[in-house]
Amino acid sequence: MNNFQGSQEKPTPWCAATDDAIADAEKVTEESDAGFDIIFFDLPGTMNNRGLIHTLAHMDYIIAPIAASRVVMESTLDYMISVRDNIVATGKTNIKAMYLLWNLVDGREKSELYEVYEAVIKELDFPLLKTFLPNAVRFRREQNIEHKPLFLSTLFPPDKSLMKDSNVDTLADELLELFNLTSHE
Repeated sequence: MNNFQGSQEKPTPWCAATDDAIADAEKVTEESDAGFDIIFFDLPGTMNNRGLIHTLAHMDYIIAPIAASRVVMESTLDYMISVRDNIVATGKTNIKAMYLLWNLVDGREKSELYEVYEAVIKELDFPLLKTFLPNAVRFRREQNIEHKPLFLSTLFPPDKSLMKDSNVDTLADELLELFNLTSHE
């Protein structure tokens, strides 16, 4: 709990996964005086979850992470195709756009493999965010007994000392622009 000490930062509100994710999010926003512009939902990667279709249909935007792995790529693209063909195509949804986000990018291998994947993504007509998230061990830093700065936390933003080269700030700026929002810095 040392992260709370000496910090003016309030923890980020969050809800446990439920079948009523939309109602839970509405309740959090009503009970909070924070004034949320964006609410992120970390959704399961399979459609075999109760309430998921309802939750997806109420999203404004879907951002799906992809990695240069055949299994990850096929699974994510199948998921996105299913959402597009079975939810968006009905017209009974709030979804304005769906984006793919390169995650776990190893700068040493960003090569023709990525070009091949991006050609498939383009053929499927899915927009790809410009920003990518690199793969680095320091970005996986979680709570430890030495109380070193955190990068992975569901309660707090990443420690500023760990933000360098993470592209999180660049991604935030890109999303603010896509969603026509302004920064609250």
